[in-house]
Amino acid sequence: MLDWLRNFSLGVWALIGLALASSVYLVTRPTASSSDHAFWVFARLHFQAYEPFIREWNEKTPEMRIEPLLVSLPAMERRLFSGFMSGTPMADLFEITQNVTARLISGPAEDIGLRDLTDLLKAEGLLDAINPPSFSPWTLRGRIYGLPHDVHPVLLTYRSDLVEAAGIDVNEIETWEDFVRVMWPLQRTGGAGGEDRYLLNMWQTNSELLPVLMLQAGGGFFDANLRPVLDSEVNAMVMATIATWCTGPKRIAIDAPEFSASGNALKIRGQVVAAIMPDWLAGVWKTDIPGLSGKLKLMPLPAWTKGGRRTSVMGGTMMGFNKKVSEEVFREQWKFAQFLYRSPALAAEMFRRSMIIPPDRNLWSLPVFDEPDPYFSGQPAGRLFIEQAPDVPLRVSSPFFNGANEQSGQALLRLVEYANANGVYTVEGLLPKSRELLAEAQAQLKRQMERNVFMREAQ
Repeated sequence: MLDWLRNFSLGVWALIGLALASSVYLVTRPTASSSDHAFWVFARLHFQAYEPFIREWNEKTPEMRIEPLLVSLPAMERRLFSGFMSGTPMADLFEITQNVTARLISGPAEDIGLRDLTDLLKAEGLLDAINPPSFSPWTLRGRIYGLPHDVHPVLLTYRSDLVEAAGIDVNEIETWEDFVRVMWPLQRTGGAGGEDRYLLNMWQTNSELLPVLMLQAGGGFFDANLRPVLDSEVNAMVMATIATWCTGPKRIAIDAPEFSASGNALKIRGQVVAAIMPDWLAGVWKTDIPGLSGKLKLMPLPAWTKGGRRTSVMGGTMMGFNKKVSEEVFREQWKFAQFLYRSPALAAEMFRRSMIIPPDRNLWSLPVFDEPDPYFSGQPAGRLFIEQAPDVPLRVSSPFFNGANEQSGQALLRLVEYANANGVYTVEGLLPKSRELLAEAQAQLKRQMERNVFMREAQ
């Protein structure tokens, strides 16, 4: 009867053994306590910074234990949609970005799975305590569906060693035109025996920076009613200007990609004079490019017009809450959210790890933000970001943001191609073509929006 067992190979026996061991584990493993509440986090840096604070919370509040889980953003997005639409198991609270939030809140209010926090924020005075523009990415039709984690104001970082050696005074820079004029002596191309040097890390293929600069100028992809406005005059002006930066005899831009060894090497060699820098990117540079320590300084972004906005915004995260959780449980989870996001100790730790400043204005007086930063030549980097935080532009959350970004990015590529093909390298000369290309992008985006019946009806 057992003769057939003798024919099994060692590999088959190993598989059988693993299967039996797994079965025993699943039967005997300890089950999660009913008081455990999953908290999904997609950013490893956030997860690591939170761990000791969550342990403290769990020790003090065993009846409302928080179980943090590191989940990739694409996986989290799929699981959230599945949970909200079909009731599959999901977290009670989670951190997500603007693009994910925009899709989750794109339907009618009664179908949105995120808890509406508007009245609670108002009752607890948080609409005033938290930097007001930081609510805009999580807001739809006047209702707020997330607790802001950050602000992400944008500054300009520049090679202070090169600038000061050349006798350049950055205080003379107020606008982007000033930036090109004042920094021009550092531009170096085609010189014998030396590497080229360009004034700005910006390229026509970098679609992330185009909306950042459009927002700074007062433009953007959508208006307050979620209608696409790609073809606005201010967007056309910004795109035409960027095209002149990226090509032609007075090109000032270089492609030195972030998060890449090749891009970092260009920066270390001094081939990049300045870069557009949100607070979180300052943290990335400190970790990834330590060789630039003491060779950089920060300053406000040059404005598009005199007296204009000297900052923009790039990126963002919020904490959302599952609407299906009972009111009693949610109130306890809300206490945890306040414990985490409004903690002076965590705000200081997060800044030291990542340079990210908090949106809670009550935390902006912490001494950590005034500490001289050796990486930025002794400047109080935190204070410089905080000074611009109240002026970050408002953003509109649309589920069609990615489509708008793709269409505008393609328009910029085509504009640069047009400039090269026709030898047109001035803003005035490129404006008509910029308007034409953005009008085409606007029409294409509208067609895309019209094809999506569910989202169209929800707007």
